[in-house]
Amino acid sequence: MKKEAMFYEEYKEGVLHCFLCNHHCKISEDKFGFCGVRRHEQGKLYTYAYGNIIASHIDPIEKKPLYHFLPGSRSFSIATIGCNFRCGFCQNWQISQLSIKKGDFAGRETKPEDIVRGALENGCKSISYTYTEPTIFFEYAYDIARLAKKEGLLNVFVTNGFMTKEALETIHPYLDAANCDLKSFRDDFYKKVCYGGLQPVLDSIRLMKKLGIWVEVTTLIIPGENDSDDELNAIAAFIAETGKEIPWHISRFHPDYKFDAHEPTSLGVLIKAKAIGEKHGLRYVYMGNVNEESGTYCYNCHALLAKRTYFTVNESHVKEGKCGFCAAPVEGRW
Repeated sequence: MKKEAMFYEEYKEGVLHCFLCNHHCKISEDKFGFCGVRRHEQGKLYTYAYGNIIASHIDPIEKKPLYHFLPGSRSFSIATIGCNFRCGFCQNWQISQLSIKKGDFAGRETKPEDIVRGALENGCKSISYTYTEPTIFFEYAYDIARLAKKEGLLNVFVTNGFMTKEALETIHPYLDAANCDLKSFRDDFYKKVCYGGLQPVLDSIRLMKKLGIWVEVTTLIIPGENDSDDELNAIAAFIAETGKEIPWHISRFHPDYKFDAHEPTSLGVLIKAKAIGEKHGLRYVYMGNVNEESGTYCYNCHALLAKRTYFTVNESHVKEGKCGFCAAPVEGRW
């Protein structure tokens, strides 16, 4: 299904400027943007990602990962094809790297109201736009999110953070939470490995915080790529400066896609990263893809507040957003 896109303007005769994401593509007639799903046709920009679902699942919210947002709840999770990054380590490359430009007409047509109905019928508290990059199917996510809000459902982006300020400000009245990847703290890494850029991601994280969107940050730690002490310190310092209550998920890398010759991340590197985060005053640092149990601890009295096995919350001692032992605030949406 194609639909006229949002966030574009005439750049010059015969060329449209797309400002959905920070590639700011200048697209000539019959050409696609970098994402491979937005095309210039007779003076208008169209998205071909609208309503074409490539993946849908009912996930625990912890799988996003979001540990401080409706813990223990289920989220109706959807994706279309396409991405505005080309990460060589992508864990979902089989669907994220498909594009209409290459002739990949993958997915099944699903109306926004059908997504909302599916979430309600399956007892989900939220809808997550995930697996690929939600910015790429923004118009679809936007229409779903507005309907979802009317039905009491919350909305979640799992994103690379490369959207523009205009896009984020447009979705923010309906967007309740986001897990944003911070893949590196080096612009050269973003340009070489992801075909993106660092500064727009930092700007998005700051803006999400300012707009009141609950944000958690994930860094996939790749041996030899973004695991130096200097880089981990820079990432932790940025998160701490933005908000010490922002959870930092440091995730173990497994060889995949174009990075299949790399070694998995050692447990020692993750332990080091966790210590670096805590040194910078981050209240909540979580190691991912390493073991079956994880916990949330009170930063004030250090009591165990939430115990998880895989993506299941086994016990919780958070009461009305406060520690059940010392009454210190526990940030998030509990």
